[in-house]
Parts: sequence; structure tokens; C-alpha cells
Amino acid sequence: MSRRILRLSFDLPPGADAELPERLRRLLEDFTPRVQMLEDGAVLDLTGAMRWWQRDARGITELVQLRVLAYFGVRSSAAVAGTPMLAAMACALTPLGQRTVIGDSPEAIAGFLRPRPVRELPGVGGKTATLLGEYGLHTVGDVADVPQLTLQRLLGARAGRTLHERAHGRDTTVVDPDPAPASISSEHRFARDELDPAAHRRALLALADDLGTRLRTSDQIVQGLTCTIRYADGSGTRRSRTLPEATQHTVLLARTAYAIYESLGLQRARVRSIALRADALRPADRATRQLTLDAGDDKPLVLEAVADRARARYGHQVIYPAALAITSPPPSPRHRGRGGHTEDAQGGRRRAT
Repeated sequence: MSRRILRLSFDLPPGADAELPERLRRLLEDFTPRVQMLEDGAVLDLTGAMRWWQRDARGITELVQLRVLAYFGVRSSAAVAGTPMLAAMACALTPLGQRTVIGDSPEAIAGFLRPRPVRELPGVGGKTATLLGEYGLHTVGDVADVPQLTLQRLLGARAGRTLHERAHGRDTTVVDPDPAPASISSEHRFARDELDPAAHRRALLALADDLGTRLRTSDQIVQGLTCTIRYADGSGTRRSRTLPEATQHTVLLARTAYAIYESLGLQRARVRSIALRADALRPADRATRQLTLDAGDDKPLVLEAVADRARARYGHQVIYPAALAITSPPPSPRHRGRGGHTEDAQGGRRRAT
């Protein structure tokens, strides 16, 4: 049986009750347990629910919209398709109170996708759309007719491959009731405005160590880093960089953090705080690592595994990089969890490695 994905967009009233999204979730879970709430709506996987409800996807969608309106007075637009991407694109074009259903046949998918402007594809921003337009690629159909290798020459290997897949309506994203966060962050605030670049680098190392530990604990890897530096006058600088390869290892995160910092060319800057954010998280089983002939590259990773086992047994702060032993006490990063709240790292004695 092909997938049937329902995308809902809610017209929430101004000043709506903060508990309304959770009540909407509970109502939607009456139809299927596979419900992923979004800021402005929800995504439901109806594939297994159609047999239970003895209705097709359109019939379930009509019932969902009716109950949402009857119970909470919330109007919605809806779309059903074979993938979350198609359902989201169709929902964005559907007026409130109505629904769109895209069949799962190749002809139905092509009939919907091909006439659409290329900028409506997820991940295609203004610059990419302008670049494609310069080569006469204005619609999704235009892009679908171009070989993948051509798109990769224009946009890069990964971006070209992704665009080629999306232009053909292919999307393997699953509806996750408890999706992992798209990013995690950690912040260090200095006790006073700090001029010393060495202190800045130690803070970056502490932040990379904290992020690396959390990534390995949650079995995730990261594709990019963003560094935000706040100055004494309240201004700030933010820079992002894509990692050479997705990783969860502290030493590789620290190298990238140092490279971002050096690119800023700060001279006697009075820094108040430094934050490091890990972007584009994904499961660790999707990691790849470039082969190397230098056995020394593996030594930090072996030590890291030992440190992780010690932290799991005795606490996170029992062991830390030796460079952080210069300061007393060592920098203690503050990190943001999924709910957006900020927490201090756990206290306690720490051992340098």
C-alpha cells in the first residue's frame, strides 16, 4: 500500500490558549498515532488508519477538518499526497476550509508538480531560483527534465542531487511524532568582558566538547556549525561553516570552531559571550568518514571514547580537555535543550585529559 500523508494548516485565532496545540494533538491522535505537530499545523500518516476507519484518505481528511472546527472553532486547509513534501506544497495552495488530494500515480504527481514554479520546492531560495532561471529552468518540470549531473555542476553535488529527487516528487521523510531537534546549542558567558584570544579559544573548546558529548549521547551527527559572539557594546557577530564531513567528534568540531573564530579577525575585541550551535542534525548511522593513512588521526577518537565511558559512570564534568585546566574553574557551558530552556552543565570535580 502506498503512503498517504495528510498535511494540515491551522488558522489559529489571535491570543489562542497556549494549551490548544496539545489539545489538537490529542484529537488528531484519535485518527492515527503518527502525528507530528508543526508551528502552524500538523502532519499525519494515514496509511494504516484507512483500513481502521474504513474510509479513503479524502474521507478521513474531511472528518478531521470537521472535528477540529466543531471542537475548537479552528478552520484549516488540508492536502493529502504520497509524501510529506507533496502534501506540504499542495496544502500551501489550498484555501481555508478546503482540501486537495493528489493521487499516487506518476501521472498525478507529475500533473501537480511540473507546472509549479521551481521556487516552491523545499530548499529552493531566492538565489537558487535566480541561478536556475538564468539557465531557463523556471518550473519544476524544467528542472525534472535536466540530468542530475547537470544540476550537480550548477549547485554542487548534494544540493543538485536533492533538487533532482524533489523535482521528481521523491521524498523519504517519515512522519515522526517525536522528531529530533534540528539543532542544539551551547553558550559560554565570561565573568567579565574578555580580551584574551586564548580565553576565547578555551571557551570554544569547552563548547565543542559539550556539543560533542551531547551528540554522541543522543547518537547524532552534525553537518554544520554556527558561532555567535556577543561584544561588550551589545552587538554581535554570527558566522556559519559546513563541516568537511558530518561528525559527532569533539576534535573535529573544535577545529571548525577555531576556523570560524580565526576568520573573524578579531583584534582586542571585548567579548561578553560565545555560543556554538550544531546545525543539520541527523542519525549517526548515516555518517561517513574519509579514509586516512595517518594512524595518529584515530588517537583523539580513542581517547574520546574512553572519556565518554568515564563520564557515563562518574558524571559529565569528571574529565575534560587539558587545555581547559588553565582556567579555574574550567569554563562551564550553558546549553539549550529541545524546549528552548537554558541549563548549566552539571557541577562537580573534573579531570583533565
